[in-house]
Amino acid sequence: MNSFKLLGGTAVALVVIVGVATLGATAPAVAQIKLVGASQFDENHAFTKTMRKFEELVKACYTEEPVEFEMHLNSELGLEKDYVAYMNQGLSVDYAVASPAHISTFSNMAPLMDMPFLFRDEEHWNKVLEQDLLKPVADDILEKADIRLLGYAGGGTRNVFANKPVSNMAELKDLPIRMQGAPIWTSVFDALGAAPTVIAYNEVYNAIQTGVIDAAENEAAGVEQMKFYEVGPDLALTKHAITIRPLFISNKTYQRLPEKLQGCIDSAGAEAGKFGRDIESSEDSKKLQAMVDKGWIRTHEFTERDKMLEAAKPVLEEYAKELGAGDVLKAIQDTR
Repeated sequence: MNSFKLLGGTAVALVVIVGVATLGATAPAVAQIKLVGASQFDENHAFTKTMRKFEELVKACYTEEPVEFEMHLNSELGLEKDYVAYMNQGLSVDYAVASPAHISTFSNMAPLMDMPFLFRDEEHWNKVLEQDLLKPVADDILEKADIRLLGYAGGGTRNVFANKPVSNMAELKDLPIRMQGAPIWTSVFDALGAAPTVIAYNEVYNAIQTGVIDAAENEAAGVEQMKFYEVGPDLALTKHAITIRPLFISNKTYQRLPEKLQGCIDSAGAEAGKFGRDIESSEDSKKLQAMVDKGWIRTHEFTERDKMLEAAKPVLEEYAKELGAGDVLKAIQDTR
């Protein structure tokens, strides 16, 4: 006799098989828990590798019963914004890596993790994450979105690429530069004296080529993938953002799991996040150097980065206050 119970829709299945008679013998009960993950990318991407590491660590930790992981790659189950909606509902996707921007419809505090100039450098970024200074944001996401933040992946460093060298505040002044849609990005680059404008990501190449803008900003992987180096070969090392890409699990899923498995998921999530950060930060620098070696880009040190940080600070503080995260930002800024 088979008994099948769906937990939270289609995403988590607890299957108990009992009473199978074979030549008069009864097989022992076998419990199977299935967790469904999703990634926009293939097996080679840092986000997918992070989730694979999470699976490996959970299986090593939890040995009471089998846990099956089912991963859907290459946007088979939609995009990150869809994964967030599914996790909120407890349907279709149990765990995924997603940009904090997609959580902002639930949590006012979530966009703090995506602010430019949140971190002074990679060392500061690592200290903030290792000390779990973003816990109040994670708590707000759990309360408002019913999604549990398990660990912090990410690690791509965003720089400005342009059709001419940009190495100081004078050269940045009035620079027509593409910004992503979040208002804080436009506000910050306004404060830096640039001329930011919001343009769709897939229109950036043509916009630089036709002179609508002179510059944009991105991680090395994005510059390479979209061939932005062809129209913006001068890369200013502004290092204005280091990405955070949390590993999430649906809290509806989490609450239905055995307590010991919950503990394994907590520890595995934190360790997998660190694993993902190490991969992406390493890959980012390698991709950047590879483009330099091929002659695709020319890098320029931004000599007045301290002035950028100074100009951005009051804008960030005002924005964090609006998000209800002023104390969180202060704790981050005070970390040395």
